[in-house]
Amino acid sequence: MKLLMSSLAALLLLTSACSSGDKSSDSETLKVGAILSLTGNYAPLGSEDKKAVELAVQQINSAGGLLGRQIELLTRDDKSQPEQSVLSFNELKGSDVIAVIGSPFSNSALATIPQVDRAKIPYVSLTPADEQVNPIHPDVFVVPATSATYADRILQYYQAQGYTKIAVAHDSRSSYANAGTNGMKSKASQYGITLVADEEFQTTTTEFSAVLNHVKASGAQALTVWSTGAPAVAFAKQYATAGLGLPLMFTGAQASTLWLKPTGTAAEGVFVASSIAVVGDALPAGPQKSAIEELSKPFTTQYGYPPPQFAGDGYTGVKLLAAAVTKANSADPEKIRAAFEDLTLVTPNGTYKYTAKDHAGLSADHISINVVKGGQFVATDWAKSKLPT
Repeated sequence: MKLLMSSLAALLLLTSACSSGDKSSDSETLKVGAILSLTGNYAPLGSEDKKAVELAVQQINSAGGLLGRQIELLTRDDKSQPEQSVLSFNELKGSDVIAVIGSPFSNSALATIPQVDRAKIPYVSLTPADEQVNPIHPDVFVVPATSATYADRILQYYQAQGYTKIAVAHDSRSSYANAGTNGMKSKASQYGITLVADEEFQTTTTEFSAVLNHVKASGAQALTVWSTGAPAVAFAKQYATAGLGLPLMFTGAQASTLWLKPTGTAAEGVFVASSIAVVGDALPAGPQKSAIEELSKPFTTQYGYPPPQFAGDGYTGVKLLAAAVTKANSADPEKIRAAFEDLTLVTPNGTYKYTAKDHAGLSADHISINVVKGGQFVATDWAKSKLPT
């Protein structure tokens, strides 16, 4: 009887040890969640994320997977609605995922982060809202350059062009746009620049004549528009016929054929700040260009067009997560989180250097300032002289 009891105790101890270790220790696959905007206003972003996330997972699985197991991707649609993102995260949490790749819609990500804080599951965010990393949320790691980082890079370019007065127009319903505008307001004086106009609109706005007239009267030397979704197309078209006579700058949300094609000839000569991944052809041979080509070549072959900003974010998010899992040598979420905080990796978006105090990881050096020429994003000479190789 004593021998039987000892055997039962040992069995219970072994079972407990297995269940308290890696979340997926009893699974043949490593489950990774992805919350993407596949329907609704932000479907153009999420659909490109999905293509690239699936490509990266396919490449990793074809090379043997992670920790000797295949990645099983569990994708959920947040429908471009913050509350749906929260529901999706809770569902994925119940499926024993080791991490979640988060929504490209800022408002969805921000609504989900309180759940992430409680669940303590690594959340690799595909949106650049600064509130995700300021203050630090232990399990949240951002992939795109933050709005404030974009603001800094754009101001660097304006200073180099000798501009001292600029205007901003932004979607007041977008966390991304609000953060970018606030970043420009707070940093402009560091570059000897004054913000002479700040015009607001909403995600549903289709008429911008009043905004353009106010900007024209402000004496601004350049205009930056912070927007996601449909308004950017209408804005660019109306700007082209308004005769303002000053440079127009959009941000990474427009670094896509999804903006270029419907905008058509009105996009010519417009400036667009973007991830370095969008203009990889401008780079000399080296580790950075090689990292971009790992995405761009198969993506272009499969879909017939080069990967836009959002595809670069989705692909990079998977690569960063895979590197953290490999570094941790574990599927335990806490160990993956710790590995993220000591991770340096060259990706299509640039070189990330996450630390315990920096969950953004990407500097302004990896943002390119481009101009549209012949229906293509072309890195400016200024950008070519600044971008890392």
